[in-house]
Amino acid sequence: MEALDSRVAALAARDSGLAAQILAEAIRIPADHIGGPDGDPSCGLSNHEGPRLRYLMKTIIEIRAVDDPADVWFDDFGNLVWQVSDPSDGVPPDERKVIWFDGHSDTVRALRSQWQNKTGGLDAYDGLVDPEKLDRSFLRQELGWLPPDDQWHHLLFGRGSADQLGGVVAQVVATRILLALRDEGALRGVTVRAIASVAEEDNDGGGPMFMMAEQLPGAAPGEIPDVVVLTEGTGDANKGSLGIYRGQRGRMQIEVNVTGRSCHGSMPWEGLNPLEYGAAILVEARQQFDAGESFKDHAFLGAGTRTASWAQLDTPSDCAVPERFTFRFDRRLTVGESPEAAVAAITGLPAVSKARADGLQVDVGVPTYAKPTWRGYTPGNPAIYPGWETPAEHPAITAAVSTWQNALSPEIRENRDGNLRPDPRVDRWIFSTDGVGFAVDKHTSGIDVPESKRWLSVGDITYPPMFGVGPGIEQNTHKIGECVDLRELRHAIAFLARFPSVFGAAK
Repeated sequence: MEALDSRVAALAARDSGLAAQILAEAIRIPADHIGGPDGDPSCGLSNHEGPRLRYLMKTIIEIRAVDDPADVWFDDFGNLVWQVSDPSDGVPPDERKVIWFDGHSDTVRALRSQWQNKTGGLDAYDGLVDPEKLDRSFLRQELGWLPPDDQWHHLLFGRGSADQLGGVVAQVVATRILLALRDEGALRGVTVRAIASVAEEDNDGGGPMFMMAEQLPGAAPGEIPDVVVLTEGTGDANKGSLGIYRGQRGRMQIEVNVTGRSCHGSMPWEGLNPLEYGAAILVEARQQFDAGESFKDHAFLGAGTRTASWAQLDTPSDCAVPERFTFRFDRRLTVGESPEAAVAAITGLPAVSKARADGLQVDVGVPTYAKPTWRGYTPGNPAIYPGWETPAEHPAITAAVSTWQNALSPEIRENRDGNLRPDPRVDRWIFSTDGVGFAVDKHTSGIDVPESKRWLSVGDITYPPMFGVGPGIEQNTHKIGECVDLRELRHAIAFLARFPSVFGAAK
């Protein structure tokens, strides 16, 4: 199989320019839609991915990343899905290993004017527009890792470059290479299904949740994944780019509604001020976190965390006691922590008891995500997103390490590209990914998973083995000046194009 290693590497190098063009356009597309009376100021964000996804579908067909236009489609949730296989390999569909690639196609809000004002030469959608005015010192302070100045021509700037459009584009170009090398065994014994999911930034894993609940119950073995490869960025500013990530903490939203009694601001004793009582809750919650109370740690996935992340004030005016103060905590859950205990930790704060004793209503709970996707599907799931971990000894991880060592290590070692490391770095994400959407109840899911697929179980929960390889540094995401090193993109493409045949041949 050494010949296939070199062939994949060569085609990934050949198509690196094409990948950069596709990525730049995927980033740029919202600029066509955010202005004007008939535009969409949220284009590209969660539930507003349509123009970008239609472009990607058209591109997938044009560059032959599928055999037939019928092999790429939108599901009812709004995810873009495409599939490749080798029908002449002699393996019946239900006996093939099924590999899912997954990456989300939405981004967070760009803050376009701040990009222009603070960087001097960057636009959130058009990327590098004025190299002469580029404030490199600001970017070095703002971002987690950047290469030396003489390597900046490898960088592609723009909202979504690292989170996660680079990963989606890697999937697109990798499936093109898989088809090009099909006669050389690149797809032997496997089916590869690629997904560009939607609404992940707002509702982590919502796209996979839909597929697990609506598409897989009652499905044949040839539809059920043996492994999911997440293309969320697996780079770390200090440890290096393109790790192999095999787990992450869970996440949830905790919402606190403090309802008081509004009155004129000149007579505050006539009312009950939810803003002031809510502020006391926020202060105590911070003190609780700083003291490490109600938080656990895990040797691999890391410690649980919590931060205030959103607030809304309902008030008649700025000279009144408000009526209601609503705020949310972003709670990251590690092993041994539960959503119920996380909610109880807030409910049990003395400031909550004090507010209730003084006559205010305080409701603490988990919000439901009910915003419709760009295709009109309303998820309706609680904002709880479970963590997961795939053991290092699982065949999916050993195949990933083997893929890296054979297909990527020689190329990286020879070129010493950027922040890439020649040896595979097996680690975990700090932030969240679509992986949180694949867990189901093993007793009630309706998915008949053959034992041969080696799904993982924790209590009553089961999920497919998962790991990630994707371009982008975690510390560079969601920031002004977000960028990706295109050398990472090239090697991510090579990994995705080589892994199916390695995993397909594994026992």
